[in-house]
Formats: sequence, structure tokens, C-alpha cells
Amino acid sequence: MPETTPDTTRSTVLAADRKLDPADADACDRLARTLCSRGHDQVDSPEWVARARDAWEGLPLPLRREVRRFRRHSGPHGTLVIGGLPVDQAALPATPTVPGSVQRRATVSAAVLTMVACGLGEPLAYRAEKSGALVQDVVPVPGQESFHGNAGSVPLSFHTENGFHPHPPDFVVFLCLRADHDRIAGMRIAGIRRALPLLTPAGRDALFAPEFITTPPPSFGPDAAATETDVKPRPVLSGAAEDPDIRMAQLVTTPLTPRAAAALTEFGRACEATARTLRLNPGDLVVIDNRVAVHGRTAFHPRYDGADRWLQRTYVTTDLRRSRDHRPHDGHVLAH
Repeated sequence: MPETTPDTTRSTVLAADRKLDPADADACDRLARTLCSRGHDQVDSPEWVARARDAWEGLPLPLRREVRRFRRHSGPHGTLVIGGLPVDQAALPATPTVPGSVQRRATVSAAVLTMVACGLGEPLAYRAEKSGALVQDVVPVPGQESFHGNAGSVPLSFHTENGFHPHPPDFVVFLCLRADHDRIAGMRIAGIRRALPLLTPAGRDALFAPEFITTPPPSFGPDAAATETDVKPRPVLSGAAEDPDIRMAQLVTTPLTPRAAAALTEFGRACEATARTLRLNPGDLVVIDNRVAVHGRTAFHPRYDGADRWLQRTYVTTDLRRSRDHRPHDGHVLAH
């Protein structure tokens, strides 16, 4: 995989790990359109998700093989990037500019995202975030430039998604519908498998200790800390000492001891030293293993002219059953 000259963040700007050939991309497009053919299809309906789950089996074998392999082991970076996915660019409306924007109606891009989510596990959402939509827009919003979340355009610090929650997603899937005007927005990703060797023994020990509090991110709203979170102290790293899982968000993870503070700083430096930056093109699909990788974003300059950067996102769990007590009617949305 070719690498370019390092950018100003000192990480590496990479193209897609894989790119679908035109015939496979056309097959994906045709299959996605079958999920949008009824005119009233709703992405969040159980029936539509069931159709997307069945449709996954009809996607081209090279795409399904890459996703299955990644699910088993997400590699040194915890990231898979596949280019050339259909997003129906000719029919795209203006990039949304309203807070909390989501995709409720079936579209080609929503169908691609949901089929891949069903190949990885099951799609998942949180009622307090983006009104529980399964497919969410990641777009800049006027007046929220400094918002530390998906609506902002300032740098976004490293985090795993929803690490405060008893049931964080196992994977996060993004699909790029539009790049930013200046092609400078970068998705920054750092994996524990590269960062771990840079940590000192004392730092590792502290990160495995339950000496950190992680609260909900700003996207969950101001009341989430009181109603949506299990606030007991947790470790940042857990599981196998040689291949741990991560729960951390630099903005909302608070160390409770001096050694925890030092270790969190050390971990942040290790992530900076090993991070990759992805500059996405329309049709690029990014799958992040949320258990072993953190991600963030570089700054960019929105114009609010209808053609700004537009990603769509969905969360995935590999075991929907384990969150049954949080999901009314056995749906895909965690209510608390």
C-alpha cells in the first residue's frame, strides 16, 4: 500500500487499503438500490434492517471476504479502508447543515453502510445520541465550528466511541459521500497494537488500573452524564496484557490519581507517534475496530454551500444479545 509524504500532523496520509473493481462496485450499487426501491423504506425499521442483513450475502465475494477477515482480526492498525463503494453521487442532495442530522430514508449509501454492518455483526444506536438513528450524518454545522464532536470542524481528539457506556460498539463504520473542499480534512486513527510497545511498564500498569472516569461525549447532550452513564472508575486498557482493549476519550476521560494522569499523557503521546491520517474520497468505506483503535479528526474549513464534507456513520455490535436489557422490544437502539 503506497504511502505519501508525512503531513503537518506528522502522521501518514494513506489511500484505501483495497479498492473494488468497477464490476464489483456496480454489483454493490445494484444490490443497494433493491433496498431503496419501495419509495417509503425507513432505515430504522426492523423489516428494512432484516432485508439489508439478507442482502449482505449477495455482495461481491472480495468485499465480504475482506470484512470477514477484519472481523476475526483487525490487524496492526485496527482499521480497514475499502475504496470504490457506491454512494449515488449524482443524486446526492446538499450536505445537511442542521444539528443532529441523520438518514431515516433508505438511500444507496445507507444501504451500503447497513449491509456491511450486518456483515460485521448487527447495527446499533443510542437513543440519547442523534435520536437513536442507525445511520447518522457527520457534517459541519454553522455555529458549531468549535464543537468537539461530529458537527465541528476544529481538531477532534482521540477517542473510542461511547466508552462510558456498558455496551460500547465493537466497530464504527464510516462512508464518505463528499470530501471537504480543500481536501485537508483527515481522519486520524491510532491502534493499541502499535502504541503499546511505546508505553513504559509503569504506564501500562496504571492504564490497566480502574483509576479513570469516562463521561458521555458532548454529542449525547448536557443531561447524559446523569442519566446515561455508569460512572464507576474503569481502566483505559483491559483484557490481554499483550493485546488489550481500549476505552478512552481524551476530552471526557478523567484520571483519578497522579499516576493515572501521567499514564494517560503517555498513552496520548504513543497514539500521536503511531497515528495514521486518512484523507477520504467519495466511496471510501472505513471500518474501525473500536475495541483496539482510537480515532479523531484534523481541522478543515467548511463553506456551508451545500458541498461540504459529508460522512455517514453507523455503529456495530458483534453480540446484540449482551445488551438486551438496554434495548426495548429487542430492537437495535439502546434506550439507556
